[in-house]
Amino acid sequence: MTAPPSTPAAPAAAPDYAAIKQRQQATWASGDYTVVGTTLQIVGETLAEAADVRADERVLDVAAGNGNATLAAARRFARVTSTDYVQALLDKGRARAAAEGLDVAFEIADAEALPYGDATFDVVMSTFGVMFAPDHASAAREMLRVVRPGGRIALANWTPEGFIGRLFKIIGAHVAPPAGVRSPALWGSEPHLVALFGPRARDLRVAHRKFHFRYRSAAHFVQVFREFYGPTHKAFGALDAAGQAALQRDITALLEELDIGGGRGLVVPSEYAEVVITVG
Repeated sequence: MTAPPSTPAAPAAAPDYAAIKQRQQATWASGDYTVVGTTLQIVGETLAEAADVRADERVLDVAAGNGNATLAAARRFARVTSTDYVQALLDKGRARAAAEGLDVAFEIADAEALPYGDATFDVVMSTFGVMFAPDHASAAREMLRVVRPGGRIALANWTPEGFIGRLFKIIGAHVAPPAGVRSPALWGSEPHLVALFGPRARDLRVAHRKFHFRYRSAAHFVQVFREFYGPTHKAFGALDAAGQAALQRDITALLEELDIGGGRGLVVPSEYAEVVITVG
């Protein structure tokens, strides 16, 4: 007997990126990211050096958060536009720039639909920001569109294998991420970067670096991230007491596994990819 023809499976529905971004905005507006973000300032400085930011260059910081790359570029006398889709984070960056007397434009913008013309900027930067855009391809296309030919795109992205990449996996095991959305840590993977930027890249360089999280103890780290870091803050808030205790145990175990502080405070290295792309 001939088997009946099988019915083709229906294609998976595309993720609702608009709804996902709305939830992300609420996540990053929760807590107070600047408490964690300001500790990462050294990454913005080293990225500005890697990108060879020059005086009077037009620089766009995408998903700038509290402005680490923004300040680094402005300190080098570049003409900087700092963007994010969370007003509260831009306000914190504006206050930091004002405290240093730096002239920076701060503007609300969606990384997947930047409100700027083609080839407007000499350098486009992002430190641990654009990697969280749910539609990776759209965000990459927008950065490529607004940078001039011969300009640079400079990114700092957590890697899948590093501490923050592993922390994301732990959080995802306790609170499921949106269906169909790829991990932000893929932005720290060279094959993924080549797929996103390679066709337009004259040169693409990836250096693996480490940022060291320094806290009093594992318990102190969990307390700070639970209270102030949006993704962790929201994850704990989504769980009941037993789920919160389990999440805390798993994060603590990871911290204790990676701690190199030798009992004199918590020191946890976290690998990130420092990426500089010269656009053709």
